[in-house]
Amino acid sequence: MTQWLFPPAPRPSLPILGRAERFPVRRILCVGQNYAAHAREMGSDPTRQRPFFFAKPADALVTDGGDPAYPGETADLHHEVELVAALGPDGIVGWAVGCDLTRRDLQAAAKQTGRPWDAAKGFDQSAPCGALTLGALPDPDGAIQLSVNGQARQAGRLGDMILDPTATVAEAGKLWTLKAGDLIFTGTPEGVGPIMRGDKVEAEIEGLEPLRFTVTG
Repeated sequence: MTQWLFPPAPRPSLPILGRAERFPVRRILCVGQNYAAHAREMGSDPTRQRPFFFAKPADALVTDGGDPAYPGETADLHHEVELVAALGPDGIVGWAVGCDLTRRDLQAAAKQTGRPWDAAKGFDQSAPCGALTLGALPDPDGAIQLSVNGQARQAGRLGDMILDPTATVAEAGKLWTLKAGDLIFTGTPEGVGPIMRGDKVEAEIEGLEPLRFTVTG
Protein backbone atom coordinates (compact mmCIF):
# COMPACT_ATOMS: atom_id res chain seq x y z
CA MET A 1 0.00 0.00 0.00
CA THR A 2 1.31 3.45 -0.93
CA GLN A 3 2.05 5.69 2.01
CA TRP A 4 1.73 9.44 1.43
CA LEU A 5 3.59 12.22 3.18
CA PHE A 6 0.22 13.99 3.34
CA PRO A 7 -3.23 13.08 1.94
CA PRO A 8 -3.37 13.58 -1.85
CA ALA A 9 -5.81 16.10 -3.26
CA PRO A 10 -9.14 14.71 -4.51
CA ARG A 11 -9.21 13.93 -8.22
CA PRO A 12 -11.12 16.52 -10.28
CA SER A 13 -14.28 15.18 -11.93
CA LEU A 14 -17.38 16.19 -13.85
CA PRO A 15 -20.98 15.27 -13.07
CA ILE A 16 -22.70 13.23 -15.77
CA LEU A 17 -26.20 14.25 -16.76
CA GLY A 18 -28.72 11.65 -15.59
CA ARG A 19 -26.10 9.37 -14.03
CA ALA A 20 -24.80 8.76 -10.51
CA GLU A 21 -21.28 8.10 -11.79
CA ARG A 22 -18.82 10.94 -12.31
CA PHE A 23 -16.26 11.44 -15.08
CA PRO A 24 -12.71 11.41 -13.61
CA VAL A 25 -10.60 14.14 -15.18
CA ARG A 26 -6.96 13.46 -16.01
CA ARG A 27 -5.99 16.74 -17.67
CA ILE A 28 -7.31 19.62 -19.77
CA LEU A 29 -6.04 20.45 -23.26
CA CYS A 30 -7.29 23.48 -25.19
CA VAL A 31 -7.15 24.52 -28.82
CA GLY A 32 -6.65 28.20 -29.61
CA GLN A 33 -8.07 30.20 -32.52
CA ASN A 34 -10.19 27.35 -33.90
CA TYR A 35 -12.87 29.72 -35.21
CA ALA A 36 -11.75 31.99 -38.05
CA ALA A 37 -13.67 35.04 -36.83
CA HIS A 38 -12.15 34.74 -33.36
CA ALA A 39 -8.67 34.35 -34.83
CA ARG A 40 -9.18 37.59 -36.73
CA GLU A 41 -10.47 39.45 -33.65
CA MET A 42 -7.28 38.35 -31.86
CA GLY A 43 -5.16 39.79 -34.67
CA SER A 44 -4.29 36.55 -36.49
CA ASP A 45 -4.86 35.44 -40.07
CA PRO A 46 -6.61 32.05 -40.04
CA THR A 47 -5.52 31.41 -43.63
CA ARG A 48 -1.87 31.48 -42.53
CA GLN A 49 -1.90 30.09 -39.00
CA ARG A 50 -3.50 26.80 -38.01
CA PRO A 51 -5.12 26.31 -34.59
CA PHE A 52 -2.66 25.59 -31.79
CA PHE A 53 -2.81 24.00 -28.35
CA PHE A 54 -2.17 24.90 -24.72
CA ALA A 55 -3.08 23.27 -21.41
CA LYS A 56 -4.80 23.98 -18.12
CA PRO A 57 -4.35 21.96 -14.93
CA ALA A 58 -7.19 19.59 -14.11
CA ASP A 59 -7.79 21.35 -10.79
CA ALA A 60 -8.64 24.55 -12.68
CA LEU A 61 -12.13 23.05 -13.17
CA VAL A 62 -15.15 24.68 -11.53
CA THR A 63 -18.06 22.22 -11.57
CA ASP A 64 -21.44 21.38 -10.04
CA GLY A 65 -22.74 24.94 -10.28
CA GLY A 66 -19.74 26.49 -8.55
CA ASP A 67 -18.81 30.14 -9.05
CA PRO A 68 -15.23 31.07 -10.00
CA ALA A 69 -13.46 33.85 -8.15
CA TYR A 70 -12.06 36.83 -10.00
CA PRO A 71 -8.31 36.11 -10.11
CA GLY A 72 -5.55 38.36 -8.87
CA GLU A 73 -2.94 40.09 -11.01
CA THR A 74 -5.34 41.04 -13.80
CA ALA A 75 -7.58 43.94 -14.74
CA ASP A 76 -8.92 42.27 -17.88
CA LEU A 77 -10.53 38.86 -17.28
CA HIS A 78 -12.22 37.51 -20.43
CA HIS A 79 -14.84 34.82 -21.14
CA GLU A 80 -14.53 32.24 -23.94
CA VAL A 81 -17.41 29.75 -24.36
CA GLU A 82 -16.28 26.36 -25.69
CA LEU A 83 -17.51 22.90 -26.57
CA VAL A 84 -15.67 20.39 -24.37
CA ALA A 85 -14.96 16.85 -25.59
CA ALA A 86 -14.49 14.18 -22.91
CA LEU A 87 -12.33 11.17 -23.76
CA GLY A 88 -12.94 7.63 -22.59
CA PRO A 89 -10.92 4.47 -23.25
CA ASP A 90 -12.02 4.33 -26.90
CA GLY A 91 -12.31 7.99 -27.90
CA ILE A 92 -14.87 10.73 -27.30
CA VAL A 93 -17.57 9.56 -24.88
CA GLY A 94 -19.41 12.82 -24.22
CA TRP A 95 -19.67 16.58 -24.39
CA ALA A 96 -20.09 19.58 -22.11
CA VAL A 97 -20.22 23.36 -22.17
CA GLY A 98 -17.06 24.99 -20.85
CA CYS A 99 -15.69 28.49 -20.42
CA ASP A 100 -12.00 29.22 -20.89
CA LEU A 101 -11.37 32.15 -18.56
CA THR A 102 -8.36 34.23 -19.64
CA ARG A 103 -6.28 36.95 -18.05
CA ARG A 104 -6.15 38.85 -21.33
CA ASP A 105 -3.69 41.49 -20.15
CA LEU A 106 -1.22 38.82 -19.01
CA GLN A 107 -1.70 36.95 -22.28
CA ALA A 108 -0.96 40.10 -24.29
CA ALA A 109 2.21 40.72 -22.27
CA ALA A 110 3.31 37.11 -22.78
CA LYS A 111 2.76 37.38 -26.53
CA GLN A 112 4.89 40.54 -26.71
CA THR A 113 7.79 38.93 -24.86
CA GLY A 114 7.47 35.43 -26.32
CA ARG A 115 6.87 33.93 -22.89
CA PRO A 116 4.52 31.03 -21.97
CA TRP A 117 0.80 31.60 -21.41
CA ASP A 118 0.49 29.56 -18.20
CA ALA A 119 -0.36 32.48 -15.92
CA ALA A 120 -2.84 33.84 -18.50
CA LYS A 121 -4.69 30.58 -19.14
CA GLY A 122 -3.90 28.00 -16.45
CA PHE A 123 -4.72 29.84 -13.23
CA ASP A 124 -6.97 28.63 -10.40
CA GLN A 125 -10.67 28.25 -11.32
CA SER A 126 -10.02 29.17 -14.95
CA ALA A 127 -12.12 26.33 -16.41
CA PRO A 128 -15.79 26.40 -15.39
CA CYS A 129 -17.52 23.39 -16.96
CA GLY A 130 -21.09 22.10 -17.04
CA ALA A 131 -22.39 18.58 -16.67
CA LEU A 132 -21.25 15.98 -19.19
CA THR A 133 -23.73 14.54 -21.67
CA LEU A 134 -22.70 11.07 -22.81
CA GLY A 135 -23.04 10.00 -26.44
CA ALA A 136 -22.75 11.67 -29.81
CA LEU A 137 -22.79 15.44 -30.23
CA PRO A 138 -26.51 16.29 -30.57
CA ASP A 139 -26.11 18.60 -33.58
CA PRO A 140 -22.74 19.05 -35.33
CA ASP A 141 -23.90 22.47 -36.51
CA GLY A 142 -25.63 23.48 -33.28
CA ALA A 143 -25.57 27.00 -31.89
CA ILE A 144 -22.93 28.05 -29.35
CA GLN A 145 -23.47 31.27 -27.41
CA LEU A 146 -22.67 33.19 -24.24
CA SER A 147 -24.35 36.08 -22.46
CA VAL A 148 -23.27 38.28 -19.55
CA ASN A 149 -25.99 39.72 -17.31
CA GLY A 150 -28.53 38.78 -19.97
CA GLN A 151 -26.71 40.59 -22.78
CA ALA A 152 -25.51 38.48 -25.72
CA ARG A 153 -21.74 38.51 -26.19
CA GLN A 154 -20.76 35.44 -28.24
CA ALA A 155 -22.78 33.60 -30.87
CA GLY A 156 -21.79 31.11 -33.52
CA ARG A 157 -22.23 27.55 -34.73
CA LEU A 158 -20.12 24.50 -34.04
CA GLY A 159 -19.81 24.08 -37.80
CA ASP A 160 -17.76 27.31 -37.86
CA MET A 161 -14.78 25.46 -36.35
CA ILE A 162 -11.65 25.26 -38.49
CA LEU A 163 -10.89 21.82 -37.04
CA ASP A 164 -14.07 19.93 -36.16
CA PRO A 165 -14.09 18.12 -32.79
CA THR A 166 -12.87 14.82 -34.24
CA ALA A 167 -10.03 16.53 -36.10
CA THR A 168 -9.17 18.56 -33.00
CA VAL A 169 -8.79 15.39 -30.95
CA ALA A 170 -6.69 13.83 -33.72
CA GLU A 171 -4.36 16.85 -33.81
CA ALA A 172 -4.01 16.83 -30.03
CA GLY A 173 -3.12 13.15 -30.27
CA LYS A 174 -0.10 14.06 -32.37
CA LEU A 175 1.25 16.15 -29.51
CA TRP A 176 0.22 14.10 -26.47
CA THR A 177 -0.66 10.49 -25.71
CA LEU A 178 -4.37 10.94 -25.09
CA LYS A 179 -5.99 8.79 -22.44
CA ALA A 180 -9.34 8.29 -20.75
CA GLY A 181 -10.14 11.25 -18.53
CA ASP A 182 -8.72 13.91 -20.84
CA LEU A 183 -10.88 16.94 -21.58
CA ILE A 184 -10.36 18.94 -24.75
CA PHE A 185 -11.72 22.49 -25.00
CA THR A 186 -12.33 22.90 -28.74
CA GLY A 187 -12.10 26.68 -29.21
CA THR A 188 -14.32 29.73 -28.96
CA PRO A 189 -16.28 31.85 -31.47
CA GLU A 190 -15.84 35.59 -31.82
CA GLY A 191 -17.12 38.08 -29.26
CA VAL A 192 -14.83 37.36 -26.33
CA GLY A 193 -14.76 40.17 -23.82
CA PRO A 194 -14.29 41.27 -20.21
CA ILE A 195 -16.22 40.11 -17.18
CA MET A 196 -16.20 41.71 -13.74
CA ARG A 197 -16.96 40.69 -10.18
CA GLY A 198 -20.69 40.06 -9.81
CA ASP A 199 -21.30 39.37 -13.50
CA LYS A 200 -23.67 36.51 -14.26
CA VAL A 201 -22.49 34.36 -17.17
CA GLU A 202 -24.67 31.91 -19.11
CA ALA A 203 -23.01 29.71 -21.74
CA GLU A 204 -25.08 27.46 -23.99
CA ILE A 205 -24.57 24.90 -26.73
CA GLU A 206 -27.59 23.47 -28.47
CA GLY A 207 -28.48 20.05 -27.06
CA LEU A 208 -26.25 20.26 -23.97
CA GLU A 209 -26.75 21.25 -20.35
CA PRO A 210 -26.13 25.04 -20.00
CA LEU A 211 -23.29 26.39 -17.90
CA ARG A 212 -24.18 29.22 -15.52
CA PHE A 213 -21.97 30.97 -13.00
CA THR A 214 -21.42 34.27 -11.23
CA VAL A 215 -17.95 35.78 -10.93
CA THR A 216 -17.20 36.21 -7.22
CA GLY A 217 -14.39 37.85 -5.35
